[in-house]
Amino acid sequence: MMTERLRAHLLPVAVMALAVLALWYAGALWLNAPQVLDGFARAHTDHWTLSEFARQAFSQKRPILPTPDQITSEMVQSLTGYPVTHVRNLLFHTAVTAGSALTGFGMGVALGILLAIGIVQVKTLESSLLPWVITSQTIPVLAIAPMVVVILGNIGFSGLLPKAVISMYLCFFPITIGMVKGLRSADPLSLDLMRTYSASGPQTFWLLRLPSALPYLFTSLKIAVAASVVGAIVAELPTGGQAGLGARLLSGSYYGQTVQIWSALVMSALLSVSLVWLIGLMERFVVTGKRGGTR
Repeated sequence: MMTERLRAHLLPVAVMALAVLALWYAGALWLNAPQVLDGFARAHTDHWTLSEFARQAFSQKRPILPTPDQITSEMVQSLTGYPVTHVRNLLFHTAVTAGSALTGFGMGVALGILLAIGIVQVKTLESSLLPWVITSQTIPVLAIAPMVVVILGNIGFSGLLPKAVISMYLCFFPITIGMVKGLRSADPLSLDLMRTYSASGPQTFWLLRLPSALPYLFTSLKIAVAASVVGAIVAELPTGGQAGLGARLLSGSYYGQTVQIWSALVMSALLSVSLVWLIGLMERFVVTGKRGGTR
């Protein structure tokens, strides 16, 4: 039974992965074809085979679209060919970005939860504050990032804090909206029962509203932690720093190193997936464990 379930889950994933790889290699062949033809023309090679053409397309030093094996090779070389603290090691850049993202994520969690509690507990804030919270997300982060860096830099804050603030800007919104929805999802009959017992506002919050909001909170945290990585990478672009995945992307674009760009993109995706997985693991222990305890 377990084998059948595993097969039922893995087979669609494997088929989709193979389809993506096939499309990727086909796209690399198509996009890199002009460079290959130009190379044949400069070498005065009039006769070439399809296998030779494909080999040249898949082994360009600066391809338009690198192949998965080129990206994997670049990542392995970067991770194993240099010390972890070396500027050429992807783990070094990943750690810098993760530090900014997690700091901004923590700030966003605190801000989002406080805003949600205020909006739910104080009716005036729902009409006065919530529209501004929603409006804040209509401003592109690419427009805000340079202003935040310049303003905080002029008042003496540089390095980690500006990047964390931009990450916080991206991740506080889903936490606020999710917590507002979650705090209001408490069973009305249970709320009436708490009033019957003359429970105070804090007692109702801690014993009823907060446990009801936990599933919504963890769903919002998964969205927010991925957004915090995006915010950290975007924040690294205008700072001109030498560390971080954003700086790695920027230097790759300056020198036309597309393989370096793609390896940084893949590493940022792996970082986001890892952080989302950690949030899911926490959710399994907190929410599922809490349900098991109440049973």
